[in-house]
Amino acid sequence: MRWDIEIKNRVKELRSKGYTYGEIREEIGKKIAKSTLSYMCRGVKLPKFYQQKIDIINTGNREKGRRIALIVSRIKREKYLQSVNDRNSHLILVLKNKDTAKIALAMLYLGEGSKNPKRGSLMFGNSDPLVMNLFLRLLRYCYKIDESKFRCTLQCRADQNIKKLEKFWSQVIKIPLSQFYKARIDPRTIGKPSKKLDYKGVCRIDYFSADIFVDLLQIPKIIYRAHSLEEKR
Repeated sequence: MRWDIEIKNRVKELRSKGYTYGEIREEIGKKIAKSTLSYMCRGVKLPKFYQQKIDIINTGNREKGRRIALIVSRIKREKYLQSVNDRNSHLILVLKNKDTAKIALAMLYLGEGSKNPKRGSLMFGNSDPLVMNLFLRLLRYCYKIDESKFRCTLQCRADQNIKKLEKFWSQVIKIPLSQFYKARIDPRTIGKPSKKLDYKGVCRIDYFSADIFVDLLQIPKIIYRAHSLEEKR
């Protein structure tokens, strides 16, 4: 398509004022190919601010692109997590079987609990409320628990509000504050401000039952021996 001299002159004028090709098309209301605009603007001297303008536009486009990429990534992540939840949701029904729940409890204790035979009682600690809540839910479900035998100790940093943290953990683990030992402050943190403001310290639970302690430690051994025998066959 041939463009008349009036349009060509208008394109050159706008370009000399620092308009981008996209802005020129919008201003004159014509869909002119970028290659054609470039040809029309041969020899046009751009204003000094033009490069700065382009840099600002590019920065904005990069920021916009970054935000879009984050949204897309979040959507993909949510879809993936939903698919994981869907394929594992049946496990809730499986855990209603106390033997299965006891295996899950024993494995959890094997990873995070004390295995010291001299104690003769359970000791389990973690900084994650979900882990602590899961452990106690399984423990209370699998065994007849005497709630008065629970003791709790909070291990925290020097600049943390102990009373506030103890109240938080008491609500999470359903153990009254009257059964909390005195909190232990890590001496290495004195004079060092906490960087993770959502850190709730480590909650340690003691439950005085030698029988449950032995029971939970024997279950993984039984499973291991059974699998070893299967492999030898």
